[in-house]
Amino acid sequence: MSNNPQLNAVPSTDIDIREVGRIQSVREFLVTAVGLPSCFNGQIVEFKEGHLGLVMGFKEEEIQVLVMDLNLNLRIGDEVFNRGRSLELPVGEAFLGRAVNSLCEPADGLGPIEAQGVYPVFTDAPGVMERIPVDATFETGTLAIDAVIPIAKGQRQLLIGDRMTGKTTVAMDAVLSQKQNNVISIYCSIGKPYASFMKIGDLLNERGMIQSTVIINATSSTSVAQQYLAPYTACMLGEYFMRKGRDVFVVFDDLTKHAWIYRQISLLLERAPGREAYPGDIFYLHSQLMERAAYLKPEIGGGSMTFFPIVETLQGDLTGYIPTNIISMTDGQLYFNSALYYKGIKPPIDFGLSVSRIGNKAQWPAMRELCKNLRLDYLQYQELLEMTRLRASGLSEQAQKRLIRGEAMTQLLVQDKNRPMPILEQIVILCALNAGMLDNLYAKEIKEFKKEAFPYIQKDLPEVIAGISQSRSLSAENRKKIETALSKCARQIMMRSKKK
Repeated sequence: MSNNPQLNAVPSTDIDIREVGRIQSVREFLVTAVGLPSCFNGQIVEFKEGHLGLVMGFKEEEIQVLVMDLNLNLRIGDEVFNRGRSLELPVGEAFLGRAVNSLCEPADGLGPIEAQGVYPVFTDAPGVMERIPVDATFETGTLAIDAVIPIAKGQRQLLIGDRMTGKTTVAMDAVLSQKQNNVISIYCSIGKPYASFMKIGDLLNERGMIQSTVIINATSSTSVAQQYLAPYTACMLGEYFMRKGRDVFVVFDDLTKHAWIYRQISLLLERAPGREAYPGDIFYLHSQLMERAAYLKPEIGGGSMTFFPIVETLQGDLTGYIPTNIISMTDGQLYFNSALYYKGIKPPIDFGLSVSRIGNKAQWPAMRELCKNLRLDYLQYQELLEMTRLRASGLSEQAQKRLIRGEAMTQLLVQDKNRPMPILEQIVILCALNAGMLDNLYAKEIKEFKKEAFPYIQKDLPEVIAGISQSRSLSAENRKKIETALSKCARQIMMRSKKK
């Protein structure tokens, strides 16, 4: 204490102590800085005017920082401040119905978002003791998937195929199918054109799904850092809702472009390139992301997070580095065959190369009963079809019947885009297929039958539909009632067709 009363009267002030370094080099979106000895990987640093950077690597005396924003006028000698924490972003219910960038900042021009807290972007996946087996049905609204390759909540199902084969369309149909299921959807656009991002937003608005969806905008016009960060941001938001006991569905569109971005970053970081010039840790990068999908125990919320990662192939090559990596870390894949697409079979899912490792445990008992032979019958039909191209005559009566049934199956599995089919409607349609009612209908008549069958049964047998919805099973008595009513519907369509 000083004897001078004037010095003692000076009020004390809080002192803000933080680590300050300086930029040593700037190379596109990467900055090298010195003077920050206590930084760690994944930490946030701050440039002038509050702009952020993400620590991506180290050398002996330097840190390597990924710049989050585009067109920053950074210069050698500028100050860099250590924020002293890992990357945390705002979360909350207010994000539903909004489009945000990879830093959870509004990207839709609708004003600020009121957050309820922050959540770490890079976290460990839920442990084994926090999970329960994934056996609850996840409805995709696509008959070819729900009937033949069923998916469960908490599963990681890869959508893989050449560009322009309908992968995003099937993923968006799955989003639209969640309207009645109280599932939160998160669509993450990585490196896609801005026009594609706008189409997704318009579709969700048009169908009234935007209020239960979050869109992450990391299109090709955003910074490299934001495109790199986008899937982790989507996963973070999904994890927040999952921990609150909600069911979440996340679409990563697509991880091929994410791998390209990380390869670009790694090469500029001067990391040793490996196969196809990807860095050695590319497998870890995606596997730690995929591991965060889960179905949690009821004691810790009981929520789930289902992943649909999308991967693009080149000329149908499934042996590429990124495709084989992600196939090995997911619970199954849907392969979109471009040859089927050009034949008009949409969605062009190749049942021979597609699989769900969860299997029919995820299906309703009614669906399980109706679909038990569907995959095998369809693959046998495909083989028989190839044989008939070599030998057009001399087919047995049984082979001819199989061809007719296979053609009916093909027409049944063809589905218009953005027209998801509820499970109950799928059950009704499959009853008709198994009863052989579609064998005598032409392709145009089958299309009409698909539109009219379910409304007809709803009107004629509402108590049967309510019973199936409640029990999720199909008794022999109810099945017979449905088949009788459907035969009347099929006859009406045939008679209308003859009059034309």
